[in-house]
Amino acid sequence: MTLLFFTPSRHPTTTTTSTTSFSILRPPPSLNPLPSSSSSSLFFSPTSPSTRLPLHILYRPSSLPLLSPPRAAASSSAAVDSLLHDASATALVLAGAYTLVLCFDYLTKRDLLQQSLSRKLVHISSGLLFMLSWPIFSTSTEARYFATVVPLINGLRLLLSGLSLVPNEGLVKSVTREGNPEELLRGPLYYVLVLIFCALVFWRESPVGMICLAMMCGGDGIADIMGRKFGSIKIPYNQNKSWAGSISMFVFGSLVSLGILYYYSYLGYFNLNWTQTVQKVAFVSLVATAVESLPITEVVDDNISVPLASMAAAYLTFCL
Repeated sequence: MTLLFFTPSRHPTTTTTSTTSFSILRPPPSLNPLPSSSSSSLFFSPTSPSTRLPLHILYRPSSLPLLSPPRAAASSSAAVDSLLHDASATALVLAGAYTLVLCFDYLTKRDLLQQSLSRKLVHISSGLLFMLSWPIFSTSTEARYFATVVPLINGLRLLLSGLSLVPNEGLVKSVTREGNPEELLRGPLYYVLVLIFCALVFWRESPVGMICLAMMCGGDGIADIMGRKFGSIKIPYNQNKSWAGSISMFVFGSLVSLGILYYYSYLGYFNLNWTQTVQKVAFVSLVATAVESLPITEVVDDNISVPLASMAAAYLTFCL
């Protein structure tokens, strides 16, 4: 450590202006435990102008902290703010999802809504509302993990009810086709897993996950409703599917996808060429509709085949 000593010069007479200068002197041995060759102590005493030497600072800090205390405090505060923001957003979305299911459950119990229609409305609305809620989360890298807490909790409910560990008659009626708790472990659980996968992998950074969920929720969900209502004319290669259902899936799958993309584009997440985007979305919707119409439901659930087909087609058209 550099030591600086200053001694003012004193002269016996007061009529002469004194000249004060500095010179480098070696410290006494008792004050300098280091060898003379490595000593960096500086002592200054008055000397004549002819022997003045320039002052050089020999000591500098070996290293500086990467962040000054104010910056470190600001960074820590920002991290805490993001954590609280995402936790609040998770609680809000979870409350909304729970309220949505309760509403459809209430309408079903009151016989104001058919069970099949209630199931499909839950299928359509829950996934789309989950996707629309992503912008309320922060810009931190952990935000997507907070968002997946919502479908993860719903997935745990499906597991507990499907395994009859925690019976939930209302959930079974509003989600399953035949009222069998074991159905919760198939289509509904696959649905939740797709939501989690798209949020973790694609998030708000790619249109692929958004189109995948739009096709699964909007396209496939509306296709089932329209097919049951107007599906008297069946597809030749699959008597369980109708032309009305397939056409509805293509039209509404495209419209819902474009609506979602416009929503995120408006918020500044994407900058799309809309002429090309409409063509690409139409192609993805056509692929998803063709896969949904195939007679493979007994082998592969629609909540797996449609998202996978949509994901592959969207990746080919938007990312390659």
